[in-house]
Amino acid sequence: MAETIVSGMAGRYATALFELADEAGSIDAVKADLDQLVALIGESADFARLVKSPVFSAEEQERAVTAVLGALGIAGLSANFVKLVAQNRRLFALPGMIKGYAALVAAQRGEVTAEVTVAEPIGDAHLATLKAALAEQTGKDVGLDVIVDPSILGGLIVKLGSRMVDASLKTKLNSIRHAMKEVR
Repeated sequence: MAETIVSGMAGRYATALFELADEAGSIDAVKADLDQLVALIGESADFARLVKSPVFSAEEQERAVTAVLGALGIAGLSANFVKLVAQNRRLFALPGMIKGYAALVAAQRGEVTAEVTVAEPIGDAHLATLKAALAEQTGKDVGLDVIVDPSILGGLIVKLGSRMVDASLKTKLNSIRHAMKEVR
């Protein structure tokens, strides 16, 4: 099951962590810890730089990560995993590993996540309507990962698994532009 959901180096780490967490009965606890790390990467430019920069040595990364984990109250399997990633000089791939772990947890729960790209933030009512429509279509509980990208001009793009629906204004305008070129 896990092999079909995540792949690559980040996927291998995510799968290993998921299997260990499953054996220990701590899937939800590990997910909560990893969610804290994702939030910190998004909030702290210094931590994001530490995660992404190859300039820091493995020892420096491990020391810094240990301090951050302690400050966040993250211990056990989650802490050991992040320290191992730092020791192996793979900290740059941590966000991908966390995303892969979240996909494995969602798959185990029978959930799917749709990536929704919009030109500007949309309200909760629209999100609820979209979520209900996608749940009806898939027959599963659907989580939404909303990305705001003003370059699409309007409308939305929905990616769910291998399917994509592009109802963006940018794509429609490009289609019209292409059709007009053929008319000449």
